[in-house]
Amino acid sequence: MTSIDTVVGTTMKLTCAKDELSEKLQVVGRGVSTRTTVQILAGILLNAAGGRLSLSATDMEISLRVSLEAQVEDEGSVVVPGRLLVDIVRLLPAGEVTISHRAEEGVAELVCGPASYRLNTYAAEDFPRLPEIEDADAFTVQKEAFVDTIARVSRSASRDESRPVLTGVLVRFEGDKLVMAATDSYRLSVKETALPDSPGQEIEAIVPARALGELARIAQGEGETIQVGVQENQVVFGAGDVWLTARRIDGQFPNYKQLMPETFDAQATLPREEFLEVVRRASLMAQRKSPLRLSFSEGEVTVSAQTQDVGEAHETLPIEYKGEPLEIGFNAEFLRDGLESLSDQDAKIQLISPLRPGLIVGEADDFQYLIMPIRLAG
Repeated sequence: MTSIDTVVGTTMKLTCAKDELSEKLQVVGRGVSTRTTVQILAGILLNAAGGRLSLSATDMEISLRVSLEAQVEDEGSVVVPGRLLVDIVRLLPAGEVTISHRAEEGVAELVCGPASYRLNTYAAEDFPRLPEIEDADAFTVQKEAFVDTIARVSRSASRDESRPVLTGVLVRFEGDKLVMAATDSYRLSVKETALPDSPGQEIEAIVPARALGELARIAQGEGETIQVGVQENQVVFGAGDVWLTARRIDGQFPNYKQLMPETFDAQATLPREEFLEVVRRASLMAQRKSPLRLSFSEGEVTVSAQTQDVGEAHETLPIEYKGEPLEIGFNAEFLRDGLESLSDQDAKIQLISPLRPGLIVGEADDFQYLIMPIRLAG
């Protein structure tokens, strides 16, 4: 898909299928800014040319672009309020939609069967210029492996905008291997994924976690591959006929290899699903930032939680355990995230002491989840 060259004309008129237009708008509408005072960023750019209607939206962090077939009577461009356009088209009756715009009127008209809507518009020339797709020199990776890696890692990214680097995911292509890492300084996720059909690229970028989440959502049902390209300050992803561009995050990502302890003094091997259910139940009593307390001893672990004026929970699970008895506290949500990110039947929790981080790994050993402890009272 090429970049969009804005055509500023006196008219634009096209007709397309309502269902397809609605489907494409649902996708591109996720790029519409909802938090800006810049009105143009709350709009979707419509560009009719060459028998296609291109739709674009951006909030200046990510941009989304998609196109569909259309009967173009008059070529042109216009920006229409995004969320309103998405909602109107979704609720239109079945059939074909005709969209027309006269620049001198500042209004776009949508007609579908008996329904007719007139929407105020913005000038297309005021819409931000989006990155050129061709400049990214994109290569192809297997969708399932890429999306699975995103799902495992991205939940560890920070939501604190005061440290932008930690709101991103480190994405590194190392020949036939993909590595992703994310941390919010309280936990760290690292996933290595083999890419047997990779073109052997050596690329590294810090990508906003939100952008990767949108890509994972978009890629569902969109073919078997994803196109990836890196520019100087942008990363480009293509899934089917949808293109997503994201601003690269500047800065130095923490050296995650140095954060991983080299040795551990204790190791517990647990049935992942069964232990996860215990953690979920006990977490109900870990309110107001109360920790989950894990007491490891030979042959068992006791999971407990207590919140003042709420109540307490205790549950014991038989496990394999090697090491001295040890009691450690973890954030309930973070522990749950780590266990949910594993796909193995068994989970291993490797420990050093109650004040040192614990490491959760699976049998495959291609995913690591480092989690900081919470100091326990008493």
